[in-house]
Amino acid sequence: MIRAFLHAIGPEHARPVRTRLLLTALVCALQGVLFALLVPVVTTLLGEGPAAAAPWLIVLLVVTVLYALLRSVSLYLNFELGGRVSRALHHRLGAHVARLPLGWFTGARLGELNRMATDGVSRAMQVPVHILPPLADAVVTPAVAVLALLVYDWRIGVAAAVCALPLWAAFHHAGRAVGRNEAARDTVADEAAGRVLEYARAQPVLRAFGRTTRGHARLDEALRAEHAAVRRLLLAGIPALTGYALVLRVAFGALVFLAVHLALGGTPDGPLAVALLVLVVRFVHPLSNAADLGAALRMAAAGLARINAVLDLRPLPEPRQPQTPRDAGVEFDDVRFRYTDEGPDVLDGVTFRAAPGTVTALVGPSGSGKSTVARLLARFHDPRQGRVLIGGVDTRDLGSEEVSRQVAMVFQDVYLFDATIADNIRVAAPQATAQDLERAARLSGLDEVVATLPDGWDTRVGEGGTALSGGQRQRVSIARALLKDASIVVLDEATAALDAENEAIVSATVAELARERTLIVIAHRPATVRAADHVVFLDAGRVVEQGGHDELLAADGHYTGFLRARERALGWRLSAGPA
Repeated sequence: MIRAFLHAIGPEHARPVRTRLLLTALVCALQGVLFALLVPVVTTLLGEGPAAAAPWLIVLLVVTVLYALLRSVSLYLNFELGGRVSRALHHRLGAHVARLPLGWFTGARLGELNRMATDGVSRAMQVPVHILPPLADAVVTPAVAVLALLVYDWRIGVAAAVCALPLWAAFHHAGRAVGRNEAARDTVADEAAGRVLEYARAQPVLRAFGRTTRGHARLDEALRAEHAAVRRLLLAGIPALTGYALVLRVAFGALVFLAVHLALGGTPDGPLAVALLVLVVRFVHPLSNAADLGAALRMAAAGLARINAVLDLRPLPEPRQPQTPRDAGVEFDDVRFRYTDEGPDVLDGVTFRAAPGTVTALVGPSGSGKSTVARLLARFHDPRQGRVLIGGVDTRDLGSEEVSRQVAMVFQDVYLFDATIADNIRVAAPQATAQDLERAARLSGLDEVVATLPDGWDTRVGEGGTALSGGQRQRVSIARALLKDASIVVLDEATAALDAENEAIVSATVAELARERTLIVIAHRPATVRAADHVVFLDAGRVVEQGGHDELLAADGHYTGFLRARERALGWRLSAGPA
Protein backbone atom coordinates (compact mmCIF):
# COMPACT_ATOMS: atom_id res chain seq x y z
CA MET A 1 0.00 0.00 0.00
CA ILE A 2 2.71 2.47 0.99
CA ARG A 3 4.69 1.62 -2.17
CA ALA A 4 1.60 2.22 -4.33
CA PHE A 5 0.99 5.51 -2.53
CA LEU A 6 4.58 6.68 -3.02
CA HIS A 7 4.54 5.56 -6.66
CA ALA A 8 1.37 7.58 -7.28
CA ILE A 9 2.55 10.86 -5.76
CA GLY A 10 6.08 10.67 -7.19
CA PRO A 11 9.59 10.21 -5.78
CA GLU A 12 9.97 13.89 -4.89
CA HIS A 13 7.34 13.45 -2.15
CA ALA A 14 8.71 10.16 -0.76
CA ARG A 15 10.88 11.69 1.95
CA PRO A 16 8.16 13.95 3.48
CA VAL A 17 5.76 11.00 3.51
CA ARG A 18 8.24 8.72 5.26
CA THR A 19 9.08 11.44 7.79
CA ARG A 20 5.43 11.97 8.66
CA LEU A 21 4.79 8.24 8.91
CA LEU A 22 7.69 7.89 11.34
CA LEU A 23 6.37 10.81 13.38
CA THR A 24 2.89 9.24 13.42
CA ALA A 25 4.37 5.93 14.61
CA LEU A 26 6.36 7.75 17.31
CA VAL A 27 3.20 9.51 18.55
CA CYS A 28 1.34 6.20 18.69
CA ALA A 29 4.22 4.56 20.56
CA LEU A 30 4.21 7.46 23.01
CA GLN A 31 0.49 6.93 23.52
CA GLY A 32 1.25 3.28 24.36
CA VAL A 33 3.84 4.45 26.89
CA LEU A 34 1.20 6.70 28.46
CA PHE A 35 -1.10 3.72 28.88
CA ALA A 36 1.76 1.68 30.34
CA LEU A 37 2.48 4.46 32.87
CA LEU A 38 -1.07 4.12 34.13
CA VAL A 39 -0.07 0.80 35.75
CA PRO A 40 2.45 2.19 38.28
CA VAL A 41 0.28 5.28 38.86
CA VAL A 42 -2.86 3.24 39.65
CA THR A 43 -0.89 0.63 41.61
CA THR A 44 0.81 3.25 43.79
CA LEU A 45 -2.38 5.27 44.35
CA LEU A 46 -4.32 2.19 45.46
CA GLY A 47 -1.44 0.78 47.49
CA GLU A 48 0.93 3.29 49.09
CA GLY A 49 -1.22 6.39 48.66
CA PRO A 50 -1.15 9.69 46.71
CA ALA A 51 2.13 10.90 48.20
CA ALA A 52 4.04 7.91 46.91
CA ALA A 53 2.37 8.24 43.50
CA ALA A 54 3.52 11.87 43.05
CA PRO A 55 6.75 11.04 41.10
CA TRP A 56 4.82 8.76 38.74
CA LEU A 57 2.16 11.43 38.28
CA ILE A 58 4.84 13.97 37.35
CA VAL A 59 6.33 11.55 34.80
CA LEU A 60 2.82 10.88 33.45
CA LEU A 61 2.18 14.64 33.16
CA VAL A 62 5.46 15.27 31.31
CA VAL A 63 4.85 12.43 28.89
CA THR A 64 1.26 13.64 28.38
CA VAL A 65 2.41 17.17 27.50
CA LEU A 66 5.05 15.78 25.14
CA TYR A 67 2.45 13.50 23.56
CA ALA A 68 -0.01 16.39 23.12
CA LEU A 69 2.66 18.56 21.44
CA LEU A 70 3.83 15.82 19.10
CA ARG A 71 0.23 14.81 18.34
CA SER A 72 -0.62 18.39 17.36
CA VAL A 73 2.44 18.69 15.15
CA SER A 74 1.71 15.32 13.58
CA LEU A 75 -1.92 16.22 12.82
CA TYR A 76 -0.89 19.53 11.25
CA LEU A 77 1.78 17.90 9.11
CA ASN A 78 -0.54 15.09 8.03
CA PHE A 79 -3.25 17.52 6.95
CA GLU A 80 -0.64 19.57 5.12
CA LEU A 81 0.55 16.37 3.46
CA GLY A 82 -3.02 15.57 2.43
CA GLY A 83 -3.24 18.86 0.55
CA ARG A 84 0.15 18.24 -1.01
CA VAL A 85 -0.94 14.76 -2.11
CA SER A 86 -4.05 16.19 -3.77
CA ARG A 87 -2.03 18.76 -5.71
CA ALA A 88 0.66 16.24 -6.62
CA LEU A 89 -1.81 13.66 -7.91
CA HIS A 90 -3.76 16.17 -9.95
CA HIS A 91 -0.58 17.60 -11.46
CA ARG A 92 0.95 14.18 -12.15
CA LEU A 93 -2.25 12.86 -13.69
CA GLY A 94 -2.69 15.98 -15.79
CA ALA A 95 0.93 16.07 -16.94
CA HIS A 96 0.99 12.37 -17.78
CA VAL A 97 -2.39 12.28 -19.50
CA ALA A 98 -1.24 15.21 -21.64
CA ARG A 99 1.63 13.02 -22.91
CA LEU A 100 -0.48 9.98 -23.74
CA PRO A 101 -1.38 9.29 -27.38
CA LEU A 102 -4.50 11.21 -28.36
CA GLY A 103 -5.97 7.95 -29.56
CA TRP A 104 -6.15 6.86 -25.91
CA PHE A 105 -8.87 9.42 -25.23
CA THR A 106 -12.02 7.54 -26.15
CA GLY A 107 -15.53 8.22 -24.90
CA ALA A 108 -15.22 5.38 -22.40
CA ARG A 109 -12.35 7.20 -20.68
CA LEU A 110 -14.48 10.21 -19.69
CA GLY A 111 -16.25 8.61 -16.74
CA GLU A 112 -13.07 6.81 -15.67
CA LEU A 113 -10.94 9.96 -15.70
CA ASN A 114 -13.65 11.97 -13.99
CA ARG A 115 -13.95 9.51 -11.10
CA MET A 116 -10.19 9.09 -10.89
CA ALA A 117 -9.57 12.84 -10.63
CA THR A 118 -12.29 13.29 -8.01
CA ASP A 119 -13.11 10.16 -6.02
CA GLY A 120 -9.74 8.47 -6.56
CA VAL A 121 -7.66 11.51 -5.60
CA SER A 122 -9.96 12.24 -2.65
CA ARG A 123 -9.45 8.72 -1.28
CA ALA A 124 -5.70 8.95 -1.76
CA MET A 125 -5.66 12.30 0.06
CA GLN A 126 -7.40 10.69 3.04
CA VAL A 127 -4.66 8.06 3.43
CA PRO A 128 -2.15 10.25 5.34
CA VAL A 129 -4.90 12.24 7.10
CA HIS A 130 -7.77 9.95 8.08
CA ILE A 131 -6.60 6.37 7.52
CA LEU A 132 -2.93 5.79 8.38
CA PRO A 133 -2.82 7.75 11.70
CA PRO A 134 -5.75 5.86 13.34
CA LEU A 135 -4.55 2.63 11.74
CA ALA A 136 -1.14 3.22 13.31
CA ASP A 137 -2.98 3.77 16.61
CA ALA A 138 -4.58 0.37 16.11
CA VAL A 139 -1.22 -1.35 15.52
CA VAL A 140 1.56 0.48 17.37
CA THR A 141 -0.33 1.42 20.54
CA PRO A 142 -1.61 -2.14 21.24
CA ALA A 143 1.88 -3.50 20.49
CA VAL A 144 3.37 -1.24 23.17
CA ALA A 145 0.55 -2.25 25.53
CA VAL A 146 1.37 -5.94 24.97
CA LEU A 147 5.04 -5.25 25.78
CA ALA A 148 3.96 -3.50 28.99
CA LEU A 149 1.70 -6.43 29.93
CA LEU A 150 4.64 -8.81 29.39
CA VAL A 151 6.72 -6.70 31.78
CA TYR A 152 4.09 -6.50 34.52
CA ASP A 153 2.60 -10.01 34.16
CA TRP A 154 3.93 -12.24 31.45
CA ARG A 155 0.89 -14.52 31.50
CA ILE A 156 -1.55 -11.75 30.57
CA GLY A 157 0.98 -10.41 28.07
CA VAL A 158 1.28 -13.79 26.33
CA ALA A 159 -2.52 -14.12 26.29
CA ALA A 160 -2.84 -10.66 24.68
CA ALA A 161 -0.24 -11.61 22.04
CA VAL A 162 -2.11 -14.85 21.31
CA CYS A 163 -5.37 -12.91 20.95
CA ALA A 164 -3.70 -10.73 18.32
CA LEU A 165 -3.46 -13.70 15.92
CA PRO A 166 -7.22 -14.30 15.39
CA LEU A 167 -7.71 -10.54 15.38
CA TRP A 168 -5.21 -10.20 12.53
CA ALA A 169 -6.89 -13.04 10.61
CA ALA A 170 -10.33 -11.41 10.99
CA PHE A 171 -8.88 -8.00 10.02
CA HIS A 172 -7.23 -9.45 6.92
CA HIS A 173 -10.42 -11.27 5.90
CA ALA A 174 -12.53 -8.11 6.25
CA GLY A 175 -10.05 -6.08 4.20
CA ARG A 176 -9.94 -8.67 1.42
CA ALA A 177 -13.72 -8.96 1.28
CA VAL A 178 -14.14 -5.21 0.91
CA GLY A 179 -11.19 -4.74 -1.44
CA ARG A 180 -12.26 -7.50 -3.84
CA ASN A 181 -15.80 -6.19 -4.18
CA GLU A 182 -14.71 -2.57 -4.24
CA ALA A 183 -12.64 -3.22 -7.36
CA ALA A 184 -15.71 -4.70 -9.07
CA ARG A 185 -17.84 -1.75 -7.95
CA ASP A 186 -15.31 0.71 -9.37
CA THR A 187 -15.55 -0.87 -12.80
CA VAL A 188 -19.34 -0.57 -13.03
CA ALA A 189 -19.26 2.88 -11.41
CA ASP A 190 -17.03 4.10 -14.25
CA GLU A 191 -19.54 2.70 -16.75
CA ALA A 192 -22.41 4.42 -14.92
CA ALA A 193 -20.55 7.73 -14.84
CA GLY A 194 -19.93 7.48 -18.58
CA ARG A 195 -23.61 6.74 -19.21
CA VAL A 196 -24.68 9.76 -17.17
CA LEU A 197 -22.44 11.99 -19.30
CA GLU A 198 -23.76 10.34 -22.46
CA TYR A 199 -27.37 10.86 -21.36
CA ALA A 200 -26.74 14.53 -20.61
CA ARG A 201 -25.10 15.12 -23.98
CA ALA A 202 -27.83 13.24 -25.83
CA GLN A 203 -30.64 15.44 -24.49
CA PRO A 204 -31.17 17.36 -27.78
CA VAL A 205 -31.59 14.09 -29.72
CA LEU A 206 -33.75 12.42 -27.06
CA ARG A 207 -36.07 15.40 -26.76
CA ALA A 208 -36.29 15.84 -30.53
CA PHE A 209 -37.65 12.30 -30.82
CA GLY A 210 -39.75 12.37 -27.66
CA ARG A 211 -37.54 9.91 -25.80
CA THR A 212 -37.22 11.87 -22.57
CA THR A 213 -38.73 9.08 -20.48
CA ARG A 214 -37.71 6.01 -22.50
CA GLY A 215 -34.39 7.03 -24.01
CA HIS A 216 -32.16 5.97 -21.18
CA ALA A 217 -32.23 2.18 -21.12
CA ARG A 218 -28.43 1.96 -21.21
CA LEU A 219 -28.19 4.45 -18.33
CA ASP A 220 -30.73 2.48 -16.29
CA GLU A 221 -28.87 -0.73 -16.98
CA ALA A 222 -25.55 0.83 -15.88
CA LEU A 223 -27.13 2.25 -12.70
CA ARG A 224 -28.73 -1.12 -11.90
CA ALA A 225 -25.34 -2.77 -12.33
CA GLU A 226 -23.77 -0.23 -9.97
CA HIS A 227 -26.55 -0.77 -7.44
CA ALA A 228 -26.00 -4.53 -7.63
CA ALA A 229 -22.26 -4.07 -7.15
CA VAL A 230 -22.86 -1.90 -4.07
CA ARG A 231 -25.17 -4.58 -2.67
CA ARG A 232 -22.52 -7.24 -3.21
CA LEU A 233 -19.99 -5.00 -1.48
CA LEU A 234 -22.28 -4.57 1.52
CA LEU A 235 -23.24 -8.25 1.66
CA ALA A 236 -19.57 -9.23 1.67
CA GLY A 237 -18.28 -6.39 3.84
CA ILE A 238 -20.82 -6.18 6.67
CA PRO A 239 -20.54 -9.85 7.77
CA ALA A 240 -16.74 -9.62 7.64
CA LEU A 241 -16.70 -6.42 9.72
CA THR A 242 -19.22 -7.90 12.15
CA GLY A 243 -17.07 -11.02 12.44
CA TYR A 244 -14.05 -8.90 13.35
CA ALA A 245 -16.03 -7.05 16.03
CA LEU A 246 -17.17 -10.39 17.46
CA VAL A 247 -13.60 -11.74 17.61
CA LEU A 248 -12.49 -8.52 19.33
CA ARG A 249 -15.21 -8.79 21.98
CA VAL A 250 -14.35 -12.44 22.63
CA ALA A 251 -10.66 -11.57 22.97
CA PHE A 252 -11.45 -8.76 25.40
CA GLY A 253 -13.68 -11.04 27.48
CA ALA A 254 -10.99 -13.72 27.57
CA LEU A 255 -8.32 -11.25 28.77
CA VAL A 256 -10.61 -9.84 31.49
CA PHE A 257 -11.52 -13.36 32.62
CA LEU A 258 -7.84 -14.33 32.78
CA ALA A 259 -6.87 -11.20 34.74
CA VAL A 260 -9.69 -11.70 37.26
CA HIS A 261 -8.93 -15.41 37.58
CA LEU A 262 -5.26 -14.74 38.27
CA ALA A 263 -6.11 -11.96 40.75
CA LEU A 264 -8.39 -14.32 42.67
CA GLY A 265 -5.44 -16.69 42.89
CA GLY A 266 -3.35 -14.04 44.57
CA THR A 267 -1.11 -12.88 41.75
CA PRO A 268 -1.28 -10.20 40.64
CA ASP A 269 -2.51 -8.47 43.79
CA GLY A 270 -5.62 -6.28 43.83
CA PRO A 271 -4.09 -2.88 42.89
CA LEU A 272 -1.93 -4.38 40.10
CA ALA A 273 -4.88 -6.41 38.79
CA VAL A 274 -7.01 -3.25 38.54
CA ALA A 275 -4.16 -1.43 36.76
CA LEU A 276 -3.66 -4.32 34.34
CA LEU A 277 -7.39 -4.35 33.56
CA VAL A 278 -7.11 -0.65 32.66
CA LEU A 279 -4.19 -1.52 30.36
CA VAL A 280 -6.19 -4.37 28.77
CA VAL A 281 -9.00 -1.91 28.01
CA ARG A 282 -6.48 0.46 26.39
CA PHE A 283 -5.09 -2.51 24.42
CA VAL A 284 -8.54 -3.32 23.01
CA HIS A 285 -9.90 0.19 22.43
CA PRO A 286 -7.65 1.25 19.48
CA LEU A 287 -8.42 -2.08 17.80
CA SER A 288 -12.18 -1.44 17.72
CA ASN A 289 -12.06 0.60 14.50
CA ALA A 290 -9.22 -1.32 12.86
CA ALA A 291 -11.46 -3.35 10.52
CA ASP A 292 -13.28 -0.24 9.29
CA LEU A 293 -9.95 1.46 8.72
CA GLY A 294 -8.61 -1.61 6.94
CA ALA A 295 -11.62 -1.60 4.63
CA ALA A 296 -11.10 2.11 3.92
CA LEU A 297 -7.43 1.37 3.26
CA ARG A 298 -8.37 -1.33 0.73
CA MET A 299 -10.74 1.05 -1.00
CA ALA A 300 -8.04 3.71 -1.15
CA ALA A 301 -5.61 1.08 -2.45
CA ALA A 302 -8.05 0.21 -5.24
CA GLY A 303 -8.22 3.89 -6.21
CA LEU A 304 -4.42 4.16 -6.11
CA ALA A 305 -4.11 1.06 -8.30
CA ARG A 306 -6.29 2.71 -10.93
CA ILE A 307 -4.30 5.93 -10.76
CA ASN A 308 -1.02 4.01 -11.01
CA ALA A 309 -2.37 2.04 -13.96
CA VAL A 310 -2.80 5.32 -15.85
CA LEU A 311 0.55 6.69 -14.67
CA ASP A 312 2.23 3.47 -15.86
CA LEU A 313 0.83 3.83 -19.37
CA ARG A 314 3.68 4.53 -21.74
CA PRO A 315 3.39 7.69 -23.82
CA LEU A 316 4.52 7.67 -27.42
CA PRO A 317 8.32 7.36 -27.58
CA GLU A 318 10.14 10.62 -28.16
CA PRO A 319 13.47 10.99 -29.99
CA ARG A 320 16.51 12.08 -28.01
CA GLN A 321 17.44 14.54 -30.75
CA PRO A 322 14.31 15.58 -32.68
CA GLN A 323 14.90 16.24 -36.36
CA THR A 324 13.48 19.06 -38.48
CA PRO A 325 11.42 18.42 -41.63
CA ARG A 326 12.87 19.65 -44.93
CA ASP A 327 9.52 20.93 -46.22
CA ALA A 328 5.76 20.53 -45.82
CA GLY A 329 5.48 17.35 -47.88
CA VAL A 330 3.53 14.38 -46.48
CA GLU A 331 4.21 10.75 -47.29
CA PHE A 332 2.69 7.45 -46.14
CA ASP A 333 5.00 4.52 -46.84
CA ASP A 334 3.36 1.06 -46.60
CA VAL A 335 1.50 2.03 -43.42
CA ARG A 336 -0.39 -0.63 -41.49
CA PHE A 337 -2.36 0.13 -38.35
CA ARG A 338 -4.95 -1.34 -36.01
CA TYR A 339 -6.42 0.27 -32.92
CA THR A 340 -6.15 -2.82 -30.70
CA ASP A 341 -3.94 -5.89 -30.76
CA GLU A 342 -6.96 -8.12 -31.29
CA GLY A 343 -8.74 -5.87 -33.79
CA PRO A 344 -8.56 -5.91 -37.59
CA ASP A 345 -6.16 -3.79 -39.64
CA VAL A 346 -7.76 -0.39 -40.20
CA LEU A 347 -5.02 0.58 -42.64
CA ASP A 348 -3.38 -2.08 -44.77
CA GLY A 349 -0.30 -1.00 -46.73
CA VAL A 350 -1.36 2.62 -47.33
CA THR A 351 1.12 4.47 -49.56
CA PHE A 352 0.74 7.94 -51.06
CA ARG A 353 2.53 11.28 -51.22
CA ALA A 354 1.24 14.84 -50.86
CA ALA A 355 3.67 17.35 -52.35
CA PRO A 356 4.35 20.61 -50.46
CA GLY A 357 1.84 23.37 -51.18
CA THR A 358 -0.76 21.06 -52.75
CA VAL A 359 -4.26 19.90 -51.90
CA THR A 360 -4.68 16.14 -51.46
CA ALA A 361 -8.20 14.77 -51.10
CA LEU A 362 -8.80 11.52 -49.20
CA VAL A 363 -11.93 9.96 -50.60
CA GLY A 364 -13.77 6.72 -49.95
CA PRO A 365 -16.76 5.13 -48.26
CA SER A 366 -17.36 5.42 -44.53
CA GLY A 367 -15.01 3.21 -42.54
CA SER A 368 -12.37 3.13 -45.28
CA GLY A 369 -9.67 4.61 -43.01
CA LYS A 370 -9.64 8.28 -44.04
CA SER A 371 -9.87 9.70 -40.51
CA THR A 372 -7.30 7.17 -39.30
CA VAL A 373 -4.86 8.52 -41.91
CA ALA A 374 -5.44 12.02 -40.50
CA ARG A 375 -4.89 10.81 -36.93
CA LEU A 376 -1.63 9.08 -37.82
CA LEU A 377 -0.40 12.21 -39.61
CA ALA A 378 -1.10 14.24 -36.45
CA ARG A 379 0.58 11.44 -34.44
CA PHE A 380 -2.44 10.53 -32.37
CA HIS A 381 -0.93 7.05 -32.78
CA ASP A 382 2.18 5.53 -34.33
CA PRO A 383 1.78 3.02 -37.18
CA ARG A 384 2.39 -0.64 -36.42
CA GLN A 385 4.28 -1.00 -39.67
CA GLY A 386 5.58 1.41 -42.27
CA ARG A 387 6.34 5.11 -41.93
CA VAL A 388 4.50 8.41 -41.81
CA LEU A 389 6.83 11.15 -43.02
CA ILE A 390 6.65 14.93 -42.86
CA GLY A 391 9.25 16.70 -44.93
CA GLY A 392 11.02 13.39 -45.51
CA VAL A 393 11.38 12.66 -41.78
CA ASP A 394 9.52 9.92 -39.89
CA THR A 395 7.09 11.46 -37.39
CA ARG A 396 8.69 9.26 -34.69
CA ASP A 397 11.99 11.05 -35.36
CA LEU A 398 10.33 14.46 -35.36
CA GLY A 399 8.73 13.97 -31.95
CA SER A 400 5.20 14.90 -30.87
CA GLU A 401 6.03 18.56 -30.22
CA GLU A 402 7.44 19.15 -33.71
CA VAL A 403 4.55 17.24 -35.34
CA SER A 404 2.10 19.39 -33.39
CA ARG A 405 3.92 22.49 -34.63
CA GLN A 406 3.76 21.32 -38.23
CA VAL A 407 0.17 19.99 -38.37
CA ALA A 408 -3.13 21.75 -37.64
CA MET A 409 -6.42 19.84 -37.52
CA VAL A 410 -9.91 21.07 -38.37
CA PHE A 411 -12.43 18.46 -37.27
CA GLN A 412 -16.00 17.92 -38.39
CA ASP A 413 -17.13 17.92 -34.75
CA VAL A 414 -15.72 21.13 -33.30
CA TYR A 415 -15.22 21.41 -29.56
CA LEU A 416 -14.94 24.88 -28.05
CA PHE A 417 -14.14 25.74 -24.45
CA ASP A 418 -16.55 27.66 -22.25
CA ALA A 419 -14.65 30.88 -22.79
CA THR A 420 -14.66 33.86 -25.17
CA ILE A 421 -14.22 33.57 -28.92
CA ALA A 422 -10.81 35.21 -28.60
CA ASP A 423 -9.73 32.76 -25.91
CA ASN A 424 -10.82 29.79 -28.03
CA ILE A 425 -8.79 30.98 -30.99
CA ARG A 426 -5.76 31.87 -28.87
CA VAL A 427 -5.52 28.21 -27.81
CA ALA A 428 -3.47 27.80 -30.99
CA ALA A 429 -1.15 30.73 -30.20
CA PRO A 430 -1.50 32.25 -26.70
CA GLN A 431 0.81 35.16 -27.56
CA ALA A 432 -1.10 36.18 -30.68
CA THR A 433 -1.81 39.88 -31.09
CA ALA A 434 -5.15 41.49 -31.92
CA GLN A 435 -3.92 41.94 -35.50
CA ASP A 436 -3.17 38.21 -35.72
CA LEU A 437 -6.69 37.41 -34.54
CA GLU A 438 -8.27 39.79 -37.03
CA ARG A 439 -6.27 38.33 -39.93
CA ALA A 440 -7.29 34.76 -39.03
CA ALA A 441 -10.91 35.90 -38.62
CA ARG A 442 -10.89 37.65 -42.00
CA LEU A 443 -9.51 34.59 -43.81
CA SER A 444 -11.97 32.22 -42.13
CA GLY A 445 -15.03 34.48 -42.40
CA LEU A 446 -15.22 34.68 -38.61
CA ASP A 447 -15.01 38.48 -38.75
CA GLU A 448 -18.60 38.58 -40.01
CA VAL A 449 -19.74 36.49 -37.05
CA VAL A 450 -17.84 38.61 -34.51
CA ALA A 451 -19.32 41.80 -35.97
CA THR A 452 -22.89 40.59 -35.31
CA LEU A 453 -22.29 39.61 -31.69
CA PRO A 454 -22.99 42.23 -28.98
CA ASP A 455 -19.77 41.47 -27.08
CA GLY A 456 -17.66 40.85 -30.19
CA TRP A 457 -14.46 38.97 -29.42
CA ASP A 458 -15.45 38.80 -25.72
CA THR A 459 -18.60 36.77 -26.42
CA ARG A 460 -18.65 33.57 -24.39
CA VAL A 461 -19.47 30.54 -26.51
CA GLY A 462 -20.76 28.21 -23.77
CA GLU A 463 -19.57 24.68 -23.01
CA GLY A 464 -18.73 22.96 -26.29
CA GLY A 465 -19.62 26.16 -28.20
CA THR A 466 -23.36 25.69 -27.71
CA ALA A 467 -24.00 29.45 -28.02
CA LEU A 468 -22.85 29.36 -31.67
CA SER A 469 -24.29 27.64 -34.70
CA GLY A 470 -22.50 24.76 -36.41
CA GLY A 471 -21.20 27.01 -39.16
CA GLN A 472 -19.98 29.60 -36.66
CA ARG A 473 -18.18 26.94 -34.62
CA GLN A 474 -16.50 25.66 -37.76
CA ARG A 475 -15.27 29.15 -38.61
CA VAL A 476 -13.79 29.45 -35.10
CA SER A 477 -12.05 26.11 -35.63
CA ILE A 478 -10.62 27.19 -38.99
CA ALA A 479 -9.51 30.53 -37.56
CA ARG A 480 -7.75 28.60 -34.81
CA ALA A 481 -5.93 26.49 -37.40
CA LEU A 482 -4.96 29.63 -39.35
CA LEU A 483 -3.63 31.32 -36.22
CA LYS A 484 -1.46 28.31 -35.49
CA ASP A 485 0.26 28.97 -38.82
CA ALA A 486 1.12 25.30 -39.32
CA SER A 487 2.65 24.23 -42.62
CA ILE A 488 0.19 21.32 -42.98
CA VAL A 489 -3.55 21.61 -42.41
CA VAL A 490 -5.86 18.60 -42.19
CA LEU A 491 -9.59 19.18 -42.72
CA ASP A 492 -11.55 16.15 -41.56
CA GLU A 493 -14.89 16.56 -43.37
CA ALA A 494 -14.98 20.16 -42.18
CA THR A 495 -17.87 21.10 -44.52
CA ALA A 496 -19.96 17.94 -44.15
CA ALA A 497 -22.56 19.42 -41.79
CA LEU A 498 -22.61 23.00 -43.12
CA ASP A 499 -25.27 24.77 -45.14
CA ALA A 500 -24.52 26.15 -48.61
CA GLU A 501 -23.54 29.62 -47.37
CA ASN A 502 -21.14 28.41 -44.73
CA GLU A 503 -19.75 25.75 -47.07
CA ALA A 504 -18.97 28.44 -49.64
CA ILE A 505 -17.11 30.47 -47.01
CA VAL A 506 -15.14 27.46 -45.79
CA SER A 507 -14.34 26.43 -49.37
CA ALA A 508 -13.00 29.91 -50.09
CA THR A 509 -10.88 29.63 -46.95
CA VAL A 510 -9.55 26.28 -48.11
CA ALA A 511 -8.53 27.85 -51.41
CA GLU A 512 -6.75 30.60 -49.48
CA LEU A 513 -5.00 28.05 -47.26
CA ALA A 514 -3.80 26.11 -50.30
CA ARG A 515 -1.71 29.03 -51.46
CA GLU A 516 0.64 28.78 -48.52
CA ARG A 517 0.24 25.33 -47.00
CA THR A 518 -0.08 21.63 -47.70
CA LEU A 519 -3.70 20.58 -47.32
CA ILE A 520 -5.03 17.10 -46.60
CA VAL A 521 -8.79 17.21 -47.11
CA ILE A 522 -11.19 14.43 -46.14
CA ALA A 523 -14.32 15.17 -48.13
CA HIS A 524 -17.37 13.72 -49.79
CA ARG A 525 -18.57 16.83 -51.64
CA PRO A 526 -17.72 16.57 -55.37
CA ALA A 527 -16.88 20.29 -55.58
CA THR A 528 -14.28 19.96 -52.83
CA VAL A 529 -12.75 16.86 -54.38
CA ARG A 530 -12.49 18.42 -57.88
CA ALA A 531 -10.41 21.28 -56.49
CA ALA A 532 -7.73 18.85 -55.22
CA ASP A 533 -4.37 18.46 -56.95
CA HIS A 534 -4.20 14.80 -55.97
CA VAL A 535 -6.92 12.32 -55.01
CA VAL A 536 -6.37 9.20 -52.91
CA PHE A 537 -9.27 6.74 -52.92
CA LEU A 538 -9.39 4.43 -49.90
CA ASP A 539 -11.49 1.32 -49.50
CA ALA A 540 -11.28 -1.11 -46.56
CA GLY A 541 -8.04 0.48 -45.38
CA ARG A 542 -6.26 0.21 -48.74
CA VAL A 543 -5.40 2.70 -51.46
CA VAL A 544 -7.24 1.35 -54.48
CA GLU A 545 -6.77 4.40 -56.73
CA GLN A 546 -4.84 7.64 -56.69
CA GLY A 547 -4.00 10.40 -59.12
CA GLY A 548 -5.45 13.64 -60.49
CA HIS A 549 -9.19 14.22 -60.79
CA ASP A 550 -9.26 14.02 -64.60
CA GLU A 551 -6.94 11.01 -64.62
CA LEU A 552 -9.17 9.04 -62.24
CA LEU A 553 -12.31 10.02 -64.13
CA ALA A 554 -10.78 8.68 -67.33
CA ALA A 555 -9.98 5.40 -65.57
CA ASP A 556 -13.71 4.97 -64.81
CA GLY A 557 -13.04 3.05 -61.61
CA HIS A 558 -13.90 3.39 -57.93
CA TYR A 559 -13.48 7.17 -57.92
CA THR A 560 -15.78 7.70 -60.87
CA GLY A 561 -18.46 5.52 -59.31
CA PHE A 562 -18.10 7.41 -56.04
CA LEU A 563 -18.60 10.80 -57.74
CA ARG A 564 -21.60 9.62 -59.68
CA ALA A 565 -23.23 8.31 -56.53
CA ARG A 566 -22.56 11.60 -54.76
CA GLU A 567 -23.95 13.69 -57.60
CA ARG A 568 -27.11 11.59 -57.68
CA ALA A 569 -27.47 12.05 -53.92
CA LEU A 570 -27.10 15.81 -54.27
CA GLY A 571 -29.87 15.88 -56.88
CA TRP A 572 -32.66 14.39 -54.78
CA ARG A 573 -35.83 16.40 -54.27
CA LEU A 574 -38.93 16.21 -52.11
CA SER A 575 -42.18 16.02 -54.06
CA ALA A 576 -45.80 15.80 -53.06
CA GLY A 577 -47.45 12.46 -53.72
CA PRO A 578 -51.11 11.74 -54.32
CA ALA A 579 -53.35 12.16 -51.32
